[in-house]
Amino acid sequence: MTGKLRPADTEDLDLIRRWRNHPQVRGISLTQHEIGPEEHLAWWSAVREEPDRRVLIYLHGGQPAGVVTFAGVTSPDKDLTWGFYLDIDGLEKRGELLPAWMGLQRAAIEHAFESLTARTLGGETLADNRQVLALHRRFGFQVVRRYERDIDGQPHQVVWTELSRRA
Repeated sequence: MTGKLRPADTEDLDLIRRWRNHPQVRGISLTQHEIGPEEHLAWWSAVREEPDRRVLIYLHGGQPAGVVTFAGVTSPDKDLTWGFYLDIDGLEKRGELLPAWMGLQRAAIEHAFESLTARTLGGETLADNRQVLALHRRFGFQVVRRYERDIDGQPHQVVWTELSRRA
């Protein structure tokens, strides 16, 4: 089953916030508190005004199933950062979580390098999120550095992974 990306719009906001507030997503995020409606709307208002950022909805089997964010899209060096999360509950109920996870990664990488003409695509992953780190390795990402970051008052190990454009 293939997936594709489309720009997020205001009608997607409730879905995006519900997916982001899922306990499994929050638990592996760099911001782990539950996001309320006002905070979410403020984020959306800010991100829509930034020409350097993109928020996209991942469609799996034609249905909204996840979110991909890109930053750095207007930078001259084209070193993009990204993040993503999925509709855990909906995809688990349909037995499609793993295929959607792989499809989102594939679609996001293609979008970054083809549509956004990235030179590199990098992002932060908590070191104990072994599943995402393994998925990144599978798609060719390399560990560039490890460092500590404060999350909700607690130190956490973070891994920066990066994929470069293939010549």
